[in-house]
Amino acid sequence: MKNQWKIYTKTGDKGETSLIGGKRVPKFHLRIEAYGTLDELNAFIGLVRDQDIDTKIKDVLLKIQNVIFTAESQLALDPEAKTVKKLPEIKAADILLLETEIDTMNDELPVLTKFLLPGGHPVVSYCHIARTVCRRAERIVIKLSREEKVDDTILRFLNRLSDYLFILSRKLTKDLGIDELHWITKG
Repeated sequence: MKNQWKIYTKTGDKGETSLIGGKRVPKFHLRIEAYGTLDELNAFIGLVRDQDIDTKIKDVLLKIQNVIFTAESQLALDPEAKTVKKLPEIKAADILLLETEIDTMNDELPVLTKFLLPGGHPVVSYCHIARTVCRRAERIVIKLSREEKVDDTILRFLNRLSDYLFILSRKLTKDLGIDELHWITKG
């Protein structure tokens, strides 16, 4: 069966792309940077999900990936577009899921008394990479929100997601039976 849809359009060959709604913008536009960084985050979360970890965590990560894609679609929308069909939205329940998962995992963990260094096991490191990409995405979306309309639930979701990824790194460290790596100051 022949695929009717081509992945390349050639419309971006001169450094521009279209937002949902048709408006053309440079590929370095802050809105493109925002949803591109979320796409990068989504790929790293997929990498975490592909590891040999608890099935329940994998299920939560898959839900998170779908919400990130929703955020990407919201950010890809031209805020001035008038005739675009309604896109999915991030719900309060999506943020509540993260908060509930954070609290559940955190209840199993020892009290944190020192700063942690990323590492100790590949899956733990992947969580930290995802966390730092999430923080970068959050900074970009905050900057964009100062210039254009952005749904504030995206910011709340990203803020909780970075916390979730940090706590997930700690839980996986515990589950794997490895020691947390503490920052050792000299002085």
